[in-house]
Amino acid sequence: MPENLTIQQVIERYLTSVSLSRSANTARTYRNAMKLFTTVLSVHQFNPEQDLITRLGEEPVVWMTTALKDYSAHTEQCYLTATVGLYEYIAGEALAPINLPRVRLLIKQRARKPGIRLPQFPKSDIETVLEYALNLNQKETASEAERLINLRDRAFLLTLADTGLRVHEACNLRRGDIDWHESRAVIIGKGNREAVLRISRRSLQAIKDYLNARASLDGSGAKALSSLPVFARHDKGSGKKVKPISTTTGREIVNQRVREALGEEAVGTITPHSFRHYFVTTILLASGNLKLAQELARHQNIAVTQRYSHLSDEELDRKYMEIFD
Repeated sequence: MPENLTIQQVIERYLTSVSLSRSANTARTYRNAMKLFTTVLSVHQFNPEQDLITRLGEEPVVWMTTALKDYSAHTEQCYLTATVGLYEYIAGEALAPINLPRVRLLIKQRARKPGIRLPQFPKSDIETVLEYALNLNQKETASEAERLINLRDRAFLLTLADTGLRVHEACNLRRGDIDWHESRAVIIGKGNREAVLRISRRSLQAIKDYLNARASLDGSGAKALSSLPVFARHDKGSGKKVKPISTTTGREIVNQRVREALGEEAVGTITPHSFRHYFVTTILLASGNLKLAQELARHQNIAVTQRYSHLSDEELDRKYMEIFD
């Protein structure tokens, strides 16, 4: 690469490399971080459009950490990760003499530690919603599309609760991903990693009930059954095509069924991710095995699973009354 690149040119190349290897959301975050970084440089008498990359030293990292003090701890962490990535890119491409250990030390000394918030969710309310979902197959309907929607939503909610799938993973699930004999599915999860998913009997049966009811629709197209989505749209816009639901639809399914099961005031207190919290906590309460919960939840870091290992308020109340009542 030429040695007379400007700081801005290098940043653009860095962001291009990020967009090719990371998700669209991550790329957007990194671009916002670099926008702030160039602003910080300008405040300190740099001209990113004109100054060569060789002028950039480690000191701008200190300026960046100072500028981020008015941001949330989470945003600070994301933006500093993007900044370190820029310096790693510069060092990897040999564009300037960068002391990476010093960059990391400067950030470690100055960055805030984000607080750990325990996952909260209304466990009893989720169980009420699941009980309601179980009976959706018996609900009277005015049309075939409405019947399919009830069966789909029943299978969708039970699957979220019994597998710990993230909402985008559930929306991306294909019929061919499921091994019906082994009650498993092979999915592409967070970080584009392949993972084996275990599926409970009740959620697998709910999926079968839904797909059996959808058989004529699935068979009318030219696509192979294995390539069709497990959870499909049944609105007028989809026509006779079998299209996967979006994550927005997945969230709306939860909102609608929470509204029906618990009332309008409960909408927003339960999200698709609440069912994942429920899944992990259920495993921990039943087994007490942190490693098992980590593996089934597909957490890369066991520290994430440990956040769920606290007792619920309901259980604390019960234990307290057993001791002091």
